[in-house]
Amino acid sequence: MAVSATHAMTKDQVLEEFTACGALMNGHFILSSGLRSDTYLNKSIVSMYPDRTARLCAALALKAHEELGDAIDYVISPAMGGIIYGYETARSLELPFMYTERVNGQFELRRGFQIEGNGRVLIVEDIISTGLSARECVEAVKRHGGTPLAVACLIDRSGGKANVGLPILPLAELDVPAYRSDQLPDHLKNVPPVKPGSRGLS
Repeated sequence: MAVSATHAMTKDQVLEEFTACGALMNGHFILSSGLRSDTYLNKSIVSMYPDRTARLCAALALKAHEELGDAIDYVISPAMGGIIYGYETARSLELPFMYTERVNGQFELRRGFQIEGNGRVLIVEDIISTGLSARECVEAVKRHGGTPLAVACLIDRSGGKANVGLPILPLAELDVPAYRSDQLPDHLKNVPPVKPGSRGLS
């Protein structure tokens, strides 16, 4: 497994990768969960830059290897947001990569993807907020005969509060509050919200 210790990154280095390309944003945002926040981590901007993405994912691969050793057989990510980061992490780990897609509202493996022999799976996400996509991906892996080991992500913005049913291995952890639309703090009440996520929730 070709993972170099030189790829380790501190929390500040991870956040600097986001800040340097304008991906750490402040305002009033509707998250993919439907909750509101004054901080948004735009991982899509980060993935515009292959060198930046490769550095982050090499560090994520190293963290996963330090925690799980050679126990991983596959890397699987939920579509769409996790695909690039899952692929790059799998490349650093020299492991097969697959992704799940929604079929009738439920994550499934398609396109001929198969988990053989109760294969052990590292799930790679981009950003964890509530952990919903990660939990759904964990369940999909189980339904398809896999053994999920952990969920690795670039940033856990729940401050460690998200529960995905497995250990979470984040490169960086932030405690960024998220609010229901009817429970906004004063500093967000008069700021028009924008919806940068991909699920189209309001």
